[in-house]
Amino acid sequence: MSENRGAPSDDSGTPPIDDLAKRLTRIDDRLLELLAERACYAQQLGRSLRLTGQVSYDPNLHEATIARLEQAIAGKDSCLSRNAVRGIFREILGACAVLETPVRIGYLGPPGTFSHMAARSAFGLGPTYVEFPDFLAIFRAVDRKQIEFGIVPFENSTEGGVTFTLDCFLTSAAQIRREFLLDVSQCLIGREHDFARIERVYSHPQPLAQARTWLASQLPRAQLVATPSTTAAAREAADDPAAAAVASHLAAELYQLDILAESIQDVADNVTRFVVIANTDAQATGRDKTSLFFSTPDEKGALLRALAIFYDEGLNLSRIESRPAREKLWEYVFFADVQGHRTDPPVERAIKALEATCRTIKVLGSYPRAE
Repeated sequence: MSENRGAPSDDSGTPPIDDLAKRLTRIDDRLLELLAERACYAQQLGRSLRLTGQVSYDPNLHEATIARLEQAIAGKDSCLSRNAVRGIFREILGACAVLETPVRIGYLGPPGTFSHMAARSAFGLGPTYVEFPDFLAIFRAVDRKQIEFGIVPFENSTEGGVTFTLDCFLTSAAQIRREFLLDVSQCLIGREHDFARIERVYSHPQPLAQARTWLASQLPRAQLVATPSTTAAAREAADDPAAAAVASHLAAELYQLDILAESIQDVADNVTRFVVIANTDAQATGRDKTSLFFSTPDEKGALLRALAIFYDEGLNLSRIESRPAREKLWEYVFFADVQGHRTDPPVERAIKALEATCRTIKVLGSYPRAE
């Protein structure tokens, strides 16, 4: 029943403040009851799924639930925005997920990196977050089942594929379970506000590349120093009075540094595509993507024959790039994204044809496309 019926109001038609406060208290109490009820059902579901040997936590299912709720509120006369719905239910689902089963998420540490921000954006505050010193350590932890999921950057809208991640896929059995996009705003942070006195700028190689032109024009004399992460860069800047770092707002907050300049990336729309890796990929949804890599024989027309397989099956390659194979000088592997799930007949046929044509082929996973 609506709380608005029969409510007293003042001359403006708005109920008195005391009455509004009482209503909010009653709603809060009811919300708490419903959340506790949901948590109990989530716990029971987790036990039942484990008894039958099924996966009890699926990040793609949670994302689908949030998308459904966003769609449900769209176009309605509501004070809640779609972003608010996403934020609220991301935390609710994340908190209930840990009751279903312990969930450990690996990310590139220390806390405050863009990978950390991405993990929290994707999973909320409920899971246990485990920091790792580099991307390879995250892949190894997934392979050894020390964590359920890892989150790694896969591609940047301005710099292309993240080479550190691509190279890890060459030796890992981890599968891509989910992808999502994160707007990345690079900031210059530090304590020295006089740019002429800044001698060093620390950051991960990717942000340094994304802000290359800005740094060259604003800090032409500063030495650019690569660090394992943007948070490590913030830590260096905190200890070095003649230094600054390219990092996030969160890193500035954690290390009590000033934001000297915002949005310093050379391209305004700077989006990073992150992927969630696990021991298995996702079920087909009808709006999927398959990532894979393959290598061709070192002979004329080999790559053309491989690409023709996708064309013949009517498949769209949304991305392809090469990386050194590392097994032999001047040999390469090709990373590709194909629209469709690996179980879709055209994709399945294309994979079998590639196996007969290429020296190596490996499917990195099929998963829902990020909107």
